[in-house]
Parts: sequence; C-alpha cells; structure tokens
Amino acid sequence: MNKKDLTERDICTKYITPALEKAGWDPITQFLEEFPLTKGRVIVRGQLHTRAKNKRADYVLFYKPNIPIAVIEAKDNNHTIGDGMQQALEYAELLHVPFVFSSNGDGFLYHNSIDTNGKIEREIGMDDFPSPETLWRLWCTHKGISQEQEAIVSQDYYSDGSNKTPRYYQLIAINRTIEAIVNGQNRILLVMATGTGKTFTAFQIIWRLWKSRTKKRILFLADRNILVDQTMTNDFKPFGSVMTKIQKRQANKSYEIYLSLYQAVSGTEEESNIYKQFSPDFFDLIIVDECHRGSADENSNWRKILDYFVSATQVGLTATPKETEDISNSTYFGDPIYTYSLRQGIDDGFLAPYKVVRIDFDKDLTGWRPDKGMVDKYGNEIEDRIFNQKDMDKTLVLDKRTQLVAKKVSEFLKQTNRFDKTIVFCDNIDHAERMRQALVNENGDLAAENSKYVMRITGDNEEGKFELDNFIFPESRYPVIATTSKLMSTGVDAQTCKLIVLDQRIQSMAAFKQIIGRGTRINEDYNKFYFTIMDFKKATELFADPDFDGDPVVIYSPRPDESPVPPDEVDPGETEDGLGNTGVTGNNLPGDDGYPIGEGQGKIRRYYVEEVPVSVVAERVQYYDENGKLITESLKDYTRKTITKEFSSLDDFLRKWSKAEKKQVIIEALADEGVFFDALEAEIGKELDPFDIVCHVAWDKPPLTRRERAENVKKRNYFAKYGEQAQRVLNALLEKYADEGVIHIEEPQILSINPFSDFGTPMEIIKAFGGIKQYENAIQELEEQIYAA
Repeated sequence: MNKKDLTERDICTKYITPALEKAGWDPITQFLEEFPLTKGRVIVRGQLHTRAKNKRADYVLFYKPNIPIAVIEAKDNNHTIGDGMQQALEYAELLHVPFVFSSNGDGFLYHNSIDTNGKIEREIGMDDFPSPETLWRLWCTHKGISQEQEAIVSQDYYSDGSNKTPRYYQLIAINRTIEAIVNGQNRILLVMATGTGKTFTAFQIIWRLWKSRTKKRILFLADRNILVDQTMTNDFKPFGSVMTKIQKRQANKSYEIYLSLYQAVSGTEEESNIYKQFSPDFFDLIIVDECHRGSADENSNWRKILDYFVSATQVGLTATPKETEDISNSTYFGDPIYTYSLRQGIDDGFLAPYKVVRIDFDKDLTGWRPDKGMVDKYGNEIEDRIFNQKDMDKTLVLDKRTQLVAKKVSEFLKQTNRFDKTIVFCDNIDHAERMRQALVNENGDLAAENSKYVMRITGDNEEGKFELDNFIFPESRYPVIATTSKLMSTGVDAQTCKLIVLDQRIQSMAAFKQIIGRGTRINEDYNKFYFTIMDFKKATELFADPDFDGDPVVIYSPRPDESPVPPDEVDPGETEDGLGNTGVTGNNLPGDDGYPIGEGQGKIRRYYVEEVPVSVVAERVQYYDENGKLITESLKDYTRKTITKEFSSLDDFLRKWSKAEKKQVIIEALADEGVFFDALEAEIGKELDPFDIVCHVAWDKPPLTRRERAENVKKRNYFAKYGEQAQRVLNALLEKYADEGVIHIEEPQILSINPFSDFGTPMEIIKAFGGIKQYENAIQELEEQIYAA
C-alpha cells in the first residue's frame, strides 16, 4: 500500500484515529470527526436561496462532552505535515481552544498557544500524541483552575440522550460563564443575538452549576409572561418538580429554581415588593433575561431587585446591550465576557439574512399643512403647522396613508405567499387597530374565510394575546398577519415570520435590533431561510449606525408603479454573499396609548383626516455585500440602468427626443424615474443639457456644454431668414438656453420677463413671427439646431 495513494479520509481512518486511541482518547465521548462548526451562510437571490459551504473541522477533541480542548486538521500524504495548520488555527479560533494539530499521516505539527517555553509549534511523531489528561492539566494550569474548581468547570452538561452538541458559540458562552463564576466573578454579561439560543445557554449554565451544587437556589428573571412560560415549557423543562413560577404575589420557599416576571415581585408600593419576602441571601444565582430593559437603569424598580440580592451571582443576557448617559449594562455587569453578534450569526448560517424594501411617502418627506381653520373628521380644528413623518400616527392620522401601507403590504404578500407570517409594527395601539382594519379590507377574501387572518396583538387586547401562541407556532395557519406596537417586539419566537413591516418610528438601536430579531430565526422545515423588512418610516436608516452589526443582503426602494417585491436579477455591485403579557395586565404598554381624540387626558391627542391623498416617492437602490459594506450604485451607474430601461438604444433615444414637441416631457419622465440631472451635472462638472447628460452617461458620448451648443448655432447663421425683431428674440432665447437650459425656452411665460419685455408685449413678439403657430415652429426649429449632430 502506497501512502501517497490514500485519500484524506483514509489518512484519518488508518493513521490519525488509531494515534488518538493509543493516546487514550475515547472515540465515543472525546473526539468527533468532521465536526460541523457553522451551517453555511444563506445566500439569497430574488426568491431563490442556497447555502454557502459550511466550516467543518476534521477532528474536535473534548476533555469531556461539550468541553472542547483541541482541533486536528488532516491532509492526504501528498501534503506536508503542516499544510493544514492555518485552516486548523481558524477553527481553533472559533472554538477558543489552545491546542491545534495538523497531520498528513507521517506525524503531527503541534501548536500550543499557551506554551510558556517560547516554542509554540513543533513536530511530534504519530505515537507521541498527548493524552486528554496532559492537555487538560496544561489548560487548567494556564487558567489557574484549582482541583476544587475543576470539578465545577468539568461538570456534565444536560443531555436528553440524543448526544446533540450545542453550537460552538453556545459552548463558549456556557464554558466561559462557568469559568468566570468559579474564579469569583459575580457580575457577568453575555451578549448573544436574538435567535441564537440565549435561553438554552442560560439553562445549561444553571444546570451545571445546580448539579455541581455550586449554586443551590436560582432565580430567572424576565419581563414578559410569554418569555417565562416558554422557558418553563421548553428549555427549562428538565428541572421538573424543583422549578416554580412566582405568581399571585406569593413567595413559596420550598423550590430550588424560580422563574418570575420582574413585575410579579416588585412594585411602587412597599407591600408590592414580594421579593423582600425572601432573605437577601436566599438566591445565590440570578439570571436576568433581556437585561437591556430595566435592570440596566439605576433608578428602576427592577434594578432594586438585583441590589436587594446583592450577594448573588448575577448573569445578564441580552442581544442589545444598552449604553446611554442614564442606562448602562456594562457599568453594572461589566464588559461582556462573550459576544455573538447578529452579523456572526448570519455569516455562520445560524440566522436568516434579510432584504429591505424601503417605501417613502410624499407627506412623510415633504410634510403636510392643513388649510386655515380645517377640521378633522371628528370636528376638531387642526393645529396650523407643518406635520411630517414624526407626527404620522402619533399626532396626525391620515387615513389614506394607512390604506396605502396596507395596500403595499398586501401587494407584497400576493406576489410572494399570502400565508407567510407577517408582523406589522405600528406606533401605538390605536394605529395597530386602524392598520388591522385596513389590512382586512385589502384582504377581504381571506378575512371572510377566517376572521383571524389579520389580528391585532397588543397588550390591551385579550383576544389578540390569546392568539399569540397560534401566531408563533409554525403548525398554526392563523393568524397570518399580526398588527402590534410594543408587545411583539421582544421575546416572541416567531420562527416562520417572513415579513416584518416597520410603520413605526424607531430611534433606539436596542429596539431596532430586537424588532429585526423577530425574523432572524431559520426554520428549514417550513422553508424559512430569509425574511424581508418593509420599511415605511425610515427605521432602516439605523443600518448606517456603527452600532448596527448585521447588514441586509439587499435594500430595495420601489418606484410608485413598481412591485414591492425586490427583483430577481443580480445587479452590478452585488457580490455572491450579499441578510404574552406585558406584565401589567389590563393596561397599555408605556407610551402605547389607544386614546382617540377627546379621550384619555382630556385633550386632543391626535387628529384624524380622511381625504388627504398620499403617494409613494421613488428612491434609489442600495446593497450590502457579505463583508457588511454598503455598496451604493454610483449615480452614473444607476442613471445608465434607468435610461436603458426607457430607451433600447441611442438611436431610440434620439428619435424620441427629436419627435417630442416639448423636451420637458422626456426630461420630467426621466426625473420621475429617479434620474437626478442636477446632481449628474455637478458630478460631471460642466453646465450640460439633459440631452448631453443622457447621451454621455448611457452611451458614453462626449458631451457639449450648453454654451458650446449655443455658439454652434450662432456659427451656422441660422437666424438670417427671420426679421430683425424675431432674430433678437431668438438670440435672447439661445442665451437663456445657454444659461438655464431647454425647459425654460419652451415656456410661453418667458416672453413676459427680461430681456424679452424690452422687445414688446408677448403678443407683439409673437406677431413678429407671424402668429402663435409660426412662433411655436420657430422654437421647434431652434431646438433642432441646438441638438443638431
């Protein structure tokens, strides 16, 4: 047998695996072959998707199950011993393990990143592979872990018997937390993107500390009933009878694992602070879910719970750590001991990438001012000021705007799948109810079949809250569309949600990330690999914030007459990889009022206007590549693409241009399609006619300035056939063209301004040409001369 003829897999089977077994590594519990580290990023093109190749280590070595300690990369014998090292180091970096090996079957290249003798890499024979105990001792010595601590650090994970290994980043988060606790750290922060399994991670941390009796009584705090109930039913189920939920303001001290809403154990009145029924040292571990809300604020009631149990180890979990002048996670918990971001999750293929459809309305961008004394549909006189996007659905309700949002959302679903789960985020409960009505009217056929096709799910509505579980469960077909404001923004594990609609003004990065997180879960069984964000209130401008860390695969801004579904074709610049209960039962969420005009606090809270028209404004298209870099098509590229959609060739454009009685018609049509003539003229750096801009940008023709075109006309002595008065007018029109462009000379009103008023009245000027028809012919002939080849 010639070793050179063996495949890489043969080298593993015949040489590497026997070497590991000889060194004392158990093939059942201590090493896994072809270990998948990532899933492979989901690549989206139009309505199609595929996965990039995943990262997979040839061997991952574990001291005990789920406690990784080394990586081996194998190569066939035509490679050198060290050829796999750089690849292995990449995998080791992902797993945060110190020992790395590369082998071709002749021996091992051994990389010891914690070596104290100054020799990090060396070759060893196939018979000299270190034992599990050898590597573990080196690791514990480096970490300063005592024998007493070692029992805790190596405590078994919970296993349901399936031998399923947690994802690599979960292993790191769990193991690092245990290590931090045994080293005496009492305030710990873990940052993990929504959809990456924070609750499962918390469960394994608690399980291992509880099983080792390091922590005996544990409190898990959340701020939504649905979070607590989901946690008890799913991830925490193995705790069984030792687990309870604190409710009805009763503190039963006979359990070991407690789950609670912040609100259930605290309040503004002293007698409401149920947590004080427990002694300050009752709990020795507190896990704070979504710790960016409440617990980070020094003055909140929730924070008082943590301060009361000051001796307990406290672990904060969040996808969105908060750092403001008044609220800080890191000040309280310290810097994160581990962060797994949204971008990492998307790149690894564990989270769904997404497209963005941006739709802007005219009244949002340019504002709307009521006529003096105008009243709304309830007879309230509307304040005389300009209302803009900040006011929409908060202080001003334009019914036509709500209807247009519902229409665009429904168009999208009709062109994709009308039963794709959809969440519409609104500014308040009143807005969510109006949106529900508008969506019902846009989808009357399906709403008639089942009244739960569209549901409002808000904190004040029991019927809606009752349907929340059905919305979440993939097996439940209804509700399909949920309108909400705050209730569904966090903690709702909607695995099959494929469309998130933002008709809510969002200025908090934490809130934005949480809302985006409603769609980031992948569910392959239900063909959910990516999702779409439809943005009506510029919320996705937060993508430009440096604090945002997970970029979309495409941003699409449809024109008014275009489908809201992003097109399938790949555009230039786009690369291959380029993403309950509120706890205050019966009350609205903070700032989520549902008062109509004249109710609530006894004043007009918002105006309702029926007949003001609202229309879509066109914008440009932007893309993100796989590196998170925003690729904005250059103005010229975008213009070229737009023009060539309108005109099949240069000849086609020249023909239509020459036939147009008024060039203004073509210019305005292109402007409506998003061609920015002024910006292009500034970019080219010359005073160009729109004609030259189009020919230069779309077909690379050398441009002439307006002045050059005017001088060319004069050289032809074209005016000689006209009378003296008409020649003076035509010369003045040519100068006007050179200064301001063709649109102005086509307007009859130009004859009433200087210098034309010096030649006589408009009627006198027209008479000099022989009449209106002759004057119009003269203008057309002048334009032909201007654009003569």
